Amino acid sequence: MKAGFLLNRRGDLAYLTIPLFSATGLVAHAFSTRLGGVSPAPYDSLNLGFHVGDDPRHVLANRRLACGALGIDAGRLVAGRQVHGDRVVTVDAAEAGRGARSEEDALPEVDALVTAAPNVPLSSYYADCVPLFFLDPVCRVAALAHAGWKGTVLRIGAKTVRHMEQYHGSRPGDVLAAVGPSIGPCCYEVDAPVMEAVNKCLPNAQGLARPGRPGRWWLDLREVNRRILLEAGIRRANITVAGYCTACRGELFFSYRRQKGRAGRMASLIMLK
Repeated sequence: MKAGFLLNRRGDLAYLTIPLFSATGLVAHAFSTRLGGVSPAPYDSLNLGFHVGDDPRHVLANRRLACGALGIDAGRLVAGRQVHGDRVVTVDAAEAGRGARSEEDALPEVDALVTAAPNVPLSSYYADCVPLFFLDPVCRVAALAHAGWKGTVLRIGAKTVRHMEQYHGSRPGDVLAAVGPSIGPCCYEVDAPVMEAVNKCLPNAQGLARPGRPGRWWLDLREVNRRILLEAGIRRANITVAGYCTACRGELFFSYRRQKGRAGRMASLIMLK
């Protein structure tokens, strides 16, 4: 397992990258922070999500800022309307721009996007859920998956790997993966139904949660996803895990839980060159 994302700064803009991905030279990619945008509170300032109540003009300006730092055309962004499910779809050049200018035009009911097409930037949106990044440098396939607790126990990470394998010829042992910034076990308190779903997903797994108040646990959702990726055949050395908690690090990240629902959204971005 590789520890850590790299924090990059360009003027007021700050974003995170994955050294293992950068070293391939095959992709432009990032996980955004809240810094460097134009939106007012509570979306201050680099809110990239249309669906949270921010002025769409601010969102478009923020997307241009974030994408511009990566050499990505914001008008070609592809987004899905995320529903905490496990649907995985392949995106090609014909879908470029779906969801770039409004949520209404995003791909419907999808939480994982895969592409083998160059210059088709994928995007996914977050304010505590787990962002998953994938890159197959052999077959040149990139993917993103959105893993809240529901998507996690539906094993969306493993299903994304299987989709890459089935439709693009990827071998799990070749795939690089990353588990991005999300709410950490320090802040993510869950109830018995969530823990039961996690235990059903990973029977007999140890070290995923610690007891909290009666009937509550502090869950490490990043670790749950890491273990699912290992079970899917990704090599331990090919998985990078971010150490950032989005709820703790309010100076860097939006957090749905910390902000009681009124929060902007960060984005994961990846594009094959």
